[in-house]
Amino acid sequence: MSNLDLARWQFAITTVYHFLFVPITIGLSAMVAGFETQWLRGRNPEMLRLAKFFGKLLLINFALGLVTGIVQEFQFGMNWSAYSRFFGDIFGAPLAFEALLAFFLESTFLGVWIFGWGRIPEKAHAACMWLVHIGTLLSAYFILAANSFMQHPVGWKYNATTGRAELTDFVAVLTNKVQLVTFPHVVASAYLVGGGVVMGVGLWLLHKHRGTKDSLMYRKAARIGAVVTLLAGAGVAVTGDTQGKIMTEVQPMKMAAAEALYTTQDHCAAFSLFTIGSLNGQSQKAAVKVPCVLSFLATGSFEGKVDGIDDLKASLPAQLQKQARAEGVPAAYSQPADAVYTPNIPLAYWSFRLMIGVGMTSTIVALGVLWVTRKGRTALAKPWVWAGIAVPLLPVLGNSFGWIFTETGRQPWLVYGVMSTKTGVSGNGAGTVLTSMVVFTLLYAALAVVEVRLFLDYTRRGADPAPPDPDAASTDEHDTPAPVSFVY
Repeated sequence: MSNLDLARWQFAITTVYHFLFVPITIGLSAMVAGFETQWLRGRNPEMLRLAKFFGKLLLINFALGLVTGIVQEFQFGMNWSAYSRFFGDIFGAPLAFEALLAFFLESTFLGVWIFGWGRIPEKAHAACMWLVHIGTLLSAYFILAANSFMQHPVGWKYNATTGRAELTDFVAVLTNKVQLVTFPHVVASAYLVGGGVVMGVGLWLLHKHRGTKDSLMYRKAARIGAVVTLLAGAGVAVTGDTQGKIMTEVQPMKMAAAEALYTTQDHCAAFSLFTIGSLNGQSQKAAVKVPCVLSFLATGSFEGKVDGIDDLKASLPAQLQKQARAEGVPAAYSQPADAVYTPNIPLAYWSFRLMIGVGMTSTIVALGVLWVTRKGRTALAKPWVWAGIAVPLLPVLGNSFGWIFTETGRQPWLVYGVMSTKTGVSGNGAGTVLTSMVVFTLLYAALAVVEVRLFLDYTRRGADPAPPDPDAASTDEHDTPAPVSFVY
């Protein structure tokens, strides 16, 4: 394998691994803040116990996300230095805001939340977790702004004297039309994950503590998580539909690859739920299709035209080269002689369906959870216990498949139409890249063991024991809730 292939594999491994923790942090921070706020409003000790319990799970996840995020930053200098040199002024600006503003906000107030129990006013303490959540949203916004520039470059110009791209309009980068549809979609997906974690953990603990008074608390957690999952699922569907139309506008090849559509459909293009055929998708033996749905996903009209891969391969090169010349970008960056203007079709096709499928499964399970726990029911059949184990994983996998589709579907471009992936890679030898990839992979495998072990251990323990009397959860100066702590 070449250093380009290895660099792409290494970036894929570190990115997908890191993004396992990101949506959990965003979604779970909102859930913890909501539980604590409900405790303040109603003084229900169960809400306080749930806030502290899920707060521990949030801290475990946050720590692993922090470690893997730092390694992620190093990738741009290690394996993609040509890209960093050319677009560093633009790409680095939102990342700097993410580090100096968003990350410091969330990490600072998370520390205050951990050590502030009983030491600061109750409302201020709850506000700390809301600020943590706001910090995670800001962090996501700035990072997605950098990624959206790669999908649809705006607010920049090429400086022929320095041989680099320069930022001309930071507001344009932050309000990129791709960014404005990607951010709500990613946030809704994160809430889907947060709701799924609370629902799944609540289901498992409900079964474990069946017949005890704590079963009602875990039933409540499972139902709250199910409601959040349903609402977030609806948000994912709406924002994803909007995102698909913008994606078709700025990257028509990506939508064609998502359907393995080789021939242009002038109207009523069908969407295939499942296909059996050749590996590259050029021929079909069997397919389950829904008429006109692809036209609606791409254009907003069931009669809309969807360009096929073959026609785009003929028209896109000249179109993109014209745009690059207008920007003054050297042909060496924007017009590689051996460029293939199509992504990996099977990967795009199946990652797109897996993204949608596992997300829809999460909402279906959430509906089932609300049904089997209705009217105060706490007895669960074994299949629902297994669902509790699977539910947190489904939306996490859906997020991962979504990012795999987003990034691989953009190929062969690092920055769409301006810089090819091949021209952005560093000059490291294949052996160097392979060595670092193996080291990172083994390190991440070890961290995964630690993460899963801690997460499962604290999940098994459940919430802290209930106070001996109703007044024991008060937070006056003589009797304050114990701070969140770990014993491992």
